[in-house]
Amino acid sequence: MHAMVLKKLKTALEWTELPDRQPGPGEIRVKIGACGVCRTDLHVVDGELPDPKVPIIPGHEIVGRIDAIGAGVTGLAMGQRVGIPWLAHTDGVCPYCKEGRENLCDHPLFTGFTRDGGFATATIADVRFAFPLGETGSDESLAPLMCAGLIGWRSLVIAGQGKKLGLYGFGAAAHILAQVAKWQGRTVFAFTRPGDLDTQAFARSLGAAWAGGSDQLPPEPLDAAIIFATVGDLVPVALKATRKGGRVVCAGIHMSDIPKFPYRLLWEERQLVSVANLTRQDGTDFLSLAPQIGIVTKTHPYALDRANEALADFRAGRFDGAAVLIP
Repeated sequence: MHAMVLKKLKTALEWTELPDRQPGPGEIRVKIGACGVCRTDLHVVDGELPDPKVPIIPGHEIVGRIDAIGAGVTGLAMGQRVGIPWLAHTDGVCPYCKEGRENLCDHPLFTGFTRDGGFATATIADVRFAFPLGETGSDESLAPLMCAGLIGWRSLVIAGQGKKLGLYGFGAAAHILAQVAKWQGRTVFAFTRPGDLDTQAFARSLGAAWAGGSDQLPPEPLDAAIIFATVGDLVPVALKATRKGGRVVCAGIHMSDIPKFPYRLLWEERQLVSVANLTRQDGTDFLSLAPQIGIVTKTHPYALDRANEALADFRAGRFDGAAVLIP
């Protein structure tokens, strides 16, 4: 197998030939057809997440086909297409797992962070954390659903049932979630970098009723706001744009420090909450709805050995939608 490996934090990934790996009990090996590039991959490379593990193969928006099956695996078959998300393993016995909150497990493993991921030609996965995908859609189009879609979905659920939804940071996750929210009958307000007219036009093309810079207030108060950008300064901005009793959801795994802000922005029962990881139920719920919604992902394909270029383009905001590596 070949992989783009992070051998030292804050350095470029290295094209590496590795021995083929065999799945252990309860595991499958997946020949990768596509792997999306997520902002969390940048956090991994930059060493911004706690307890980093190197060397590591990043990537956690994986779509591929099973080409080897370990002992004790049932329910999946050779050649079947599956998706592999960020959450790769939980202990099943900690208080959070027992409460059905496995996304908060005390001893988790994460694909592309503490367990080798999808910037490769093949990967090994815990069969319990692999989602059957069926045959509708291309590998490339489905890959962004495995994190941008799933975390977006969990954020939307936590945001509540409000009809007026603000999305701060209109990247891979927001461009999927805007389509979901419109399908649900919500009104979407998209917030981009100030002056980014191209992304604002992109948001409107996906059904946003309004699109403007994050330095602007929406034309009417929001019922809820979801912050996908990793910019802590947006927290008081989103609170200011949200009505009394509304909710602001921080959807990123990492965010710059939230600045000091006046209590009046939080007062009147506004809520500020964060989203952590996902549960397998999130995956089941979202992936069963995705074909009905007719989500169209805007993707930018890169060959696997161009992963560093994809990360650099992502960091610089050189495209709308999602980057996807194709082995």
